[in-house]
Amino acid sequence: MRPTRHPRPSRPSRPSRLATVVVALCTVAVVAVLGLVAAAPASAHDALVSSDPANGATVATAPDRVTLTFDQPALAIGTTLRVIGPGGDVQSGAPRLVDSTVTQELAPGIPAGSYRIAWRVTSTDGHPVSGELTFTASAANPRAPSASPSASPLAVSATAAGGQPGPGGSTGRVVVLVVIVLVLLGGGALGLGRRFSRRGAARR
Repeated sequence: MRPTRHPRPSRPSRPSRLATVVVALCTVAVVAVLGLVAAAPASAHDALVSSDPANGATVATAPDRVTLTFDQPALAIGTTLRVIGPGGDVQSGAPRLVDSTVTQELAPGIPAGSYRIAWRVTSTDGHPVSGELTFTASAANPRAPSASPSASPLAVSATAAGGQPGPGGSTGRVVVLVVIVLVLLGGGALGLGRRFSRRGAARR
């Protein structure tokens, strides 16, 4: 009597194993990229580095302008600087953006007293950030008003004006493209694996 032979369990074909590995790697890559996307907005906000006059400082005379310096260039859209003195607002014209600085001209002849700067800038990632500063002027500004005042133009750098995409925007587009490519590769590898698996089953 011949011994009964039990069929050996079928082992997955090499293409099927390769497709499984590719899908797993793509899944890990997608998860990692999505983690970077979630963390990017929090790390791209502009941060105030210094101001002129400095916060809480007492200056001899009221300044002609106030300047804020940030760690990254700000966007012109949505950026405002409001300077409030003893008699109300004293800013003149629109803020001027050059590289990482935002400068706001002040009206001539503003009086002595305490001043508050309420600022709001749009970060390179598109998110607004805001804050307040104070300073005190011991004497009025000696500059006399001009006979025909002209509004100061809004001067911006190429990055602030949007001529070149900011770091946050370009990075976001690249990340989205990478995610799409990885998903397509993973789907294609899975489809190939299933096709080879069907062929192997048909041959048996």
